[in-house]
Amino acid sequence: MTNATKSRIESELEIKAYLQNLNYALKRDAKIEFQVRRVVDDKRDEKYTNLYTINTLFPNENPLDVLKHELLQIKVEDYIQTVKDLRFPKRSEMREFGKVYNGSDDVYIKIRVELIGQSGGATTFVMSFHFAERALTSDMFPYKK
Repeated sequence: MTNATKSRIESELEIKAYLQNLNYALKRDAKIEFQVRRVVDDKRDEKYTNLYTINTLFPNENPLDVLKHELLQIKVEDYIQTVKDLRFPKRSEMREFGKVYNGSDDVYIKIRVELIGQSGGATTFVMSFHFAERALTSDMFPYKK
């Protein structure tokens, strides 16, 4: 992990396992926590907010249903990097992914999955699901074929 960004690239096998765990949790009704409005949105162009992106790409759909469906579609090839949460260092790392919608709309996705409580219930925190502020380029994806 680099000191400046607290980011690293996990192995392809680690990301496959992470996505398997994510799919397992989501298919067993893991709770999805979606940050509809974030503090950083106050200083950001609305186009790059979670709510704007969900409403634009999936009008008239329930955001949590959309997120569950879309998270189940993420592939190893969509992986960008793993980052440490600098605001909450004791929490688990977050994974960053990128996908293209409608042939040209780059979407940045950042999630964390945590097991909560004795029962093993999982919560998926979706920090980001918004149009990318910079174009996603092929060199950002370590496992893009």
